[in-house]
Amino acid sequence: MRKNMKRNFTLLLLYFFLILSLNGFSQTGKSNLLNPFSNRIFSGKGYQPLQDLKWKFKTEGKIFSSPIVQNGIVYIGSEDGNFYAIDEKSGKQKWKFKTNGALHSSASLYNDIVYFGSFDGHYYAVNAKTGKEIWRFTTKGEHWYSEVGMWGMKPSDLLMADLWDFYLSTPVIYLDNKSALAIFGSSDGNLYAVDAKNGTLKWNFQTKAAIHSSPILDKSTLYFGGWDGVFYALDCKTGKEKWKFYTEIKTGFTGIQASAAVSNGIVYFGARDPYFFALDTETGKLIWKYNAENSWILSSAVIKDNTVYVGTSDTYALLALDAKTGKEKYRFKGNGYVYSSPAIAGNTIYFGDFSGNFFSLNLLSKKELQVTPTENRDKYAKTILNNNLLDFTHAAKATDLSIYAENHRVMNEFYRLGPIVSSPFIINNVIFYGSSDGYLYAYNLRKEK
Repeated sequence: MRKNMKRNFTLLLLYFFLILSLNGFSQTGKSNLLNPFSNRIFSGKGYQPLQDLKWKFKTEGKIFSSPIVQNGIVYIGSEDGNFYAIDEKSGKQKWKFKTNGALHSSASLYNDIVYFGSFDGHYYAVNAKTGKEIWRFTTKGEHWYSEVGMWGMKPSDLLMADLWDFYLSTPVIYLDNKSALAIFGSSDGNLYAVDAKNGTLKWNFQTKAAIHSSPILDKSTLYFGGWDGVFYALDCKTGKEKWKFYTEIKTGFTGIQASAAVSNGIVYFGARDPYFFALDTETGKLIWKYNAENSWILSSAVIKDNTVYVGTSDTYALLALDAKTGKEKYRFKGNGYVYSSPAIAGNTIYFGDFSGNFFSLNLLSKKELQVTPTENRDKYAKTILNNNLLDFTHAAKATDLSIYAENHRVMNEFYRLGPIVSSPFIINNVIFYGSSDGYLYAYNLRKEK
């Protein structure tokens, strides 16, 4: 009997050891893998607007990318060509990594390696603790999406960059039992899958135009769209196409810049055609589509409680759509284009707009609202905005908007406001987001009473 008791006790210890080991592996695996667009729902309770500025960190260029935070360090890239690691508590720089191009790609983290792309034509893997380069992968070139005589603007023979093409693709990490792949889109029209440890190419998938959206992984399938206006589903291991879905192609309303979101067998994404789509993840068949009223959708969606939240351009709206039917439940109107992908914590949804305002909205009451402007917005709003609203024609001051250079000038005026196209990240009751004023902001959130 003692032998049986001893044997049972040993088996019990072994059982608990295995459970603890598996749980530890699972938690470690989850915490080691971080992507800014894979999950936009963060921990929190109740309504928690911004309380006070914890710190702000100045870069020497606009910030279009979105921050991520892990192990006490905030990671973000800037148009000044540097990728920064910043202490989460103090806002002091720990290290920076210099590239030869602007950084409009957000970063992903896996096993203390940070992955991101640069307009210098490379995607990088850098040690997250030291900032030392591990490898770089050379694409066929990274650039803003461009067309000759875009939208009929003058001069008709000029190659014009799309002034609203803010992002480069963010890598996503695919793990299986044998290896890890870093997968990202490129301006050369390829989706690349490289070995996450050494950067060796494993496969590539060619499309007909630049891919600046960030691929989203669900199980063993990748979902992404490109400037060719096509939304793709690929097998992660092989890069083979499972299905594709065509959005409309028309002047000024072509392309997919937003990253997708997947929930309950449905993949959601917005396009410039201008619709928001819900497709069956297995077949690519259309379930529903929402007419965005001639507004592009560059924002990536977040889904909670059978509701899809996503931003729009010209209607300045944060939409709340029924996840099953696509019916609009309500909308909140900002002061400018909403390109920032929202984040949710507790009952609060957070997002920025192109006028330089950052919003904290109570999802339960829809009346409790806090608006936090950038410093530059307070300085320049009266001279640039029209009744506190972004207005391209007003800012143009009667100049000829058929001329590309005049459009470029108006955009530079808007950038003086500190537009927010960066998507917020929340951890330890602090929210982080970037602005085109060059600052990374860290605000303490008000604790629920």
